[in-house]
Amino acid sequence: MQTTKQWNCMIASWLVITIALVIRLYISSRFLLDPDEANYWQWSRYLALGYHDHPPMIAWTIRLATEIFGQNEFAVRLPTILGLAVTSIYIFLFGARWFSCRCGFHAVLLVQGVLLFNGAALIATPDGLLLPCWAAACYHSAMALSHRSPGHWLACGIWFGLGLLSKYTMLPFLPSLFFCMLATPMYRKQLATLWPWLGLVLGFSCFTPVLIWNADNGWATFRHVLYQGGMGKSSFLTLRYIGDFLGTQALLLSPLVFVMLLMAWWSRIDANRLKPTDVSFLRWMSATTFVVFLVLSFHVRVYGNWPAPAYVAAIVLLAALYSPGRVGARPRSTMLWNLSVFTAYAMTIPLLLQLVYPILPLPIKLDRIARETTGWDRLGEVVDQALHTMPDPQNTFVFGLRYQQASELAFYMKGQPKTVSINRWARPNVYDYWFDDGMLQGKDAVGIYEWKGMAKQLAGLFERIDPPQEIKITRKSPWLGRQLVHHLYLIRGYGFKGGLRWQPRTKDDIRATPEVTSETGASDSER
Repeated sequence: MQTTKQWNCMIASWLVITIALVIRLYISSRFLLDPDEANYWQWSRYLALGYHDHPPMIAWTIRLATEIFGQNEFAVRLPTILGLAVTSIYIFLFGARWFSCRCGFHAVLLVQGVLLFNGAALIATPDGLLLPCWAAACYHSAMALSHRSPGHWLACGIWFGLGLLSKYTMLPFLPSLFFCMLATPMYRKQLATLWPWLGLVLGFSCFTPVLIWNADNGWATFRHVLYQGGMGKSSFLTLRYIGDFLGTQALLLSPLVFVMLLMAWWSRIDANRLKPTDVSFLRWMSATTFVVFLVLSFHVRVYGNWPAPAYVAAIVLLAALYSPGRVGARPRSTMLWNLSVFTAYAMTIPLLLQLVYPILPLPIKLDRIARETTGWDRLGEVVDQALHTMPDPQNTFVFGLRYQQASELAFYMKGQPKTVSINRWARPNVYDYWFDDGMLQGKDAVGIYEWKGMAKQLAGLFERIDPPQEIKITRKSPWLGRQLVHHLYLIRGYGFKGGLRWQPRTKDDIRATPEVTSETGASDSER
């Protein structure tokens, strides 16, 4: 039976999760979509079994939300905001079932203050959907191991499959769990039973839509992932990126939380405080993923959000070791925990407020929030006005030289028109699958680009072009006055001749699918 203290702790945990959810829902409609969010919203308008960059879950969930709540920022961000709420619930359940309700409460309290988790919720990217899948799979696998429950193994498999449909960084979950079971005598025997493997089959069966799409599209997504992982890099080992990786993790978690986490992973833990099997599971399910990306950072740049799933089990481990919720916790560890929670919130709250109003006196070069969430509505108005000055606006397409700009224009222009990304000089992306030269040849165009000299290259794609028009988008900071946020160029082209799709610079570029290679050869011979 639940005691009064346990009930109070459960109520407090649900209250924290609910309040945090309401705050994020409110904030979500108060700032513009950043370029990646606009890109994923574009995906939702072209539903498919897979996409060039990521699995389809982000597109599917955004489509569902926008069908219900309309084409707005709130709807685009709703799936990932709900995703963090689900993540928090599973983290609470994990801490409460394995340790104590107070441990679960303190883990939830820390999660709401960590910048990495807030970013995954408020910026609609695949990470915000990956995290609840990882948390759920982690919880159900833990329950399956400790209670020998077939149902939990099947639930783990389903959540693993949903995670694969969200982001490919769900894959490290598999070796983490396998080696945990292999290294822990108490769990090892379950490898010889049917249920873990049945859960695995169930998980990979959820992944079949992505396999089908890739089989039809030259395995483009896997080529993209291998490229991001450094396939084809001339230097195999480098120290160039390791400092950036560690520094970014410290900032996204808060320096104190990051240091405590390293201590929890590598220091000796008294067996009288925590059961060795519990520690083993939490370490394997967190440190393994972190080490994978740490090693990768000696070869290629690792983005700060990639190791995010590692910190789900890590937060539970930290709460079990240091929070007031752990029976037998020493006063010093409790003080350290309280300080870590305070510093996490102290770093995160100002940045959340910065999303809504520029309270920090930052120059634009240092204010990534301003660069990515300011001025897109104004740019949409400018391009829409230019579109209506063209001889035949109905037969004129809108483009960006980067897919991010094309996506922002699609969202913020009047009527949310279809837009095109001219990828010829950039990198392959989803627009290569939506448009080809034959669909647009002979049409006029209005487009946006950043680099002044690109007008010369664009001139070769049209019968003629007008001189570029300079666009400066500013914002007013209460500290620094008027600040230039975007310096762009608008160009009008007449009689499009072709040249939309990405052209690989070398024949051995791993991203070049057979279709792209054949099209490149054909276009080169025609020109």
